Amino acid sequence: MGALVTLDLPDDSPMLGLPWIITFGPLSDVDEWEPVVCGPYERPHALALAEAVVAEEQLMAVVEPLLPALSAEEIRGEIAAAQIAAEDEAAQIDQADLYGDFEDVIDEELELAAEQEPVAGPLTAPSEAELRAGFARIAKLLTSKGA
Repeated sequence: MGALVTLDLPDDSPMLGLPWIITFGPLSDVDEWEPVVCGPYERPHALALAEAVVAEEQLMAVVEPLLPALSAEEIRGEIAAAQIAAEDEAAQIDQADLYGDFEDVIDEELELAAEQEPVAGPLTAPSEAELRAGFARIAKLLTSKGA
């Protein structure tokens, strides 16, 4: 069994409506090969496909949003926002170190969340027809952006 990594987003996040890609790569440093990038998909389809693949193979799948930027300036803005968010996170970690072991708090929060969330079975991979319908919706989203 492999590993699936994705963003944990709130239910009202605008990123949920974006197209998503899956990057498959080796799970360990022992294997060396170029990652395979697939998509774009709608998020539920991307998650289900990634889960179906890593359930049977020792791979890592990273499911992440694809940002359909229309200009270099828009890309620069996204990069700046990501850099600011990383700096803010680093500052929060530094502050947490002043008051105790941040990792202990994270472990406790994860354990509490695992106890509260029902254990879901593996997602069923979408059919070709479902994927094609998703592609059509993504194409419409991408061609209407900024119009």
